[in-house]
Amino acid sequence: MADDGWTIDELAARVAAALGDGYPGAPNGRVRDLPDARAIRWYATIGLVDRPAAMRGRTALYGPRHLLQLVAVKRRQAQGRRIAEIQQELTGAGEAALRAIAELPDALLDPTVELTAGGEQAAVTPTRPARFWTERPAAPPPPDAPAADHPGPALLTGVPLGGGAVLLLPAAPDHDDLSAITAAAGPLLDLLSARGLLRSAP
Repeated sequence: MADDGWTIDELAARVAAALGDGYPGAPNGRVRDLPDARAIRWYATIGLVDRPAAMRGRTALYGPRHLLQLVAVKRRQAQGRRIAEIQQELTGAGEAALRAIAELPDALLDPTVELTAGGEQAAVTPTRPARFWTERPAAPPPPDAPAADHPGPALLTGVPLGGGAVLLLPAAPDHDDLSAITAAAGPLLDLLSARGLLRSAP
C-alpha cells in the first residue's frame, strides 16, 4: 500500500488473505466466495462499503475501513445472511462493530504491511517517491496504434427504478441484486420525486 491507499485489486487480495483458505463462502452458493473488483464497486453502490478514500489520477484508493467492511460482509454471508439483512446491520457501522465481526489481525490493517505473492504478510517500506506529482506522465499511444490498444466503452445494463429513472450498471444484476437495488433506491426516488425530476404517472 502506498501512503495514500490500496488499489481495488490490492484491497481484494487483502480480503482474500483475511478470509483465508478455510472461508466457507455463502451457504446458498449464489454469492461469490471472495469479492472481486466488480463486487466491491457494487457494495459501494448499495452502501455496504464506503466510497474510495482518495483518488490517484483515475485510480480509486481504499483504506483499512474498507477492508473491515468487506470482510464483515463476507463473514455475515457465510452465516447465511441475505444482503438486505447485512445492509440493515452494517451500513454506517462504526469501526468497533466492524472489527468485532471481521475478526481481522491488526497486521492486515497496517498500511506498512503488504502481501507477498503467496498471500502472506511482509513488512515493507513505501517505495513511491515523495514527490510523485513531479513525475512525467507516460506518453499517450500514437494515433495509428492498433485498435486493441484503445478499448471501447464498456456496455452498461439499465435497471428501471420507476418514474423514468434508470440505473446504469457495468454488469447485469441477478434477482437478489434487483431486490437490493429496489430497497436502496427508495430514498433516492423520493428525493427525485420531491424535486420534480421524475416522470409523472399517466
